[in-house]
Amino acid sequence: MSHTVHGMRATRLQRSTLAVPASNPSMVEKAAESEADVVFLDLEDAVAPNDKEQARKNAIQLLNDIDWKGRNKVTSLRINGLDTHYMYRDVVDVVEQAGDRLDVILIPKVGLPADVYMVEAMLNQIEMAKGLKRKIGIEALIETPLGMANVEAIAAAPSRLEAMHFGVADYAAFHKARTVNIGGLNPNYPGDQWHAALSRMTTACRAYGIRPIDGPFGDFSDPDGFRDACKRGAALGIEGKWAIHPSQIALANEEYSPTEAEVDRARQILVALEEAAAQGRGAASLNGKMVDAASEKMARNILAVQEVLKARAA
Repeated sequence: MSHTVHGMRATRLQRSTLAVPASNPSMVEKAAESEADVVFLDLEDAVAPNDKEQARKNAIQLLNDIDWKGRNKVTSLRINGLDTHYMYRDVVDVVEQAGDRLDVILIPKVGLPADVYMVEAMLNQIEMAKGLKRKIGIEALIETPLGMANVEAIAAAPSRLEAMHFGVADYAAFHKARTVNIGGLNPNYPGDQWHAALSRMTTACRAYGIRPIDGPFGDFSDPDGFRDACKRGAALGIEGKWAIHPSQIALANEEYSPTEAEVDRARQILVALEEAAAQGRGAASLNGKMVDAASEKMARNILAVQEVLKARAA
């Protein structure tokens, strides 16, 4: 094991991240009543240029008026891109007027560590000026070839970055990839054409203590396709997925929660290893399979999520 180990920068339950346009207050109010772990108010792609300023005002009012914490919601704001004239007012206006109700800011199309630094510098100044006691987290949307080419550097840079999201729609567009559905599989590709990108982002996240989150699945009339995408992400070590429609929330929550069988096996692994240690052995046999120190780490990961879910249900 290396002497350099990066612990998790911030832990949050983020099985489902529901995207809602801040230009539609009624949708945001419904999102607050949903079972989504995280709700992000979108000021970017889901909002037409003529509605940007009103959407920003809506976001401020909705953050302040809705009892988000009472509904166990993490609040997030997707600002406009750093290459637009909307971005600076998104950060300044919302954080100055509703910063104490905002948990994280999601930066779209992050390409370089400097993109995160710019937003963090603004947050530092606003938080000091307004006397905000709690620091607002940052999440990066990796959705361009430049972002993926620099994903390790973005993850490694010291910052308040706590999660990365894979933005498959813009990623496909920038790559000029032929797709049949946002986030879906192309039958002409032998496997999952998004696997390499997701795997690379997830590795960068896990190396530097950042949560990896999968992005949208466009066909909300295909629950089986969405569920399959969740299963593939969970198998890689991703912690959650976007929901662009309320029907996708329960599916994401289910697939990114440990099953009863997984929890039972995790507990059995710990018992088996405790018994083996008492006998001077570092490994044990459980149901005909070897379990060891790595198995213990995986078991404790599962039980940690289960404890969070139990605490929320209490």
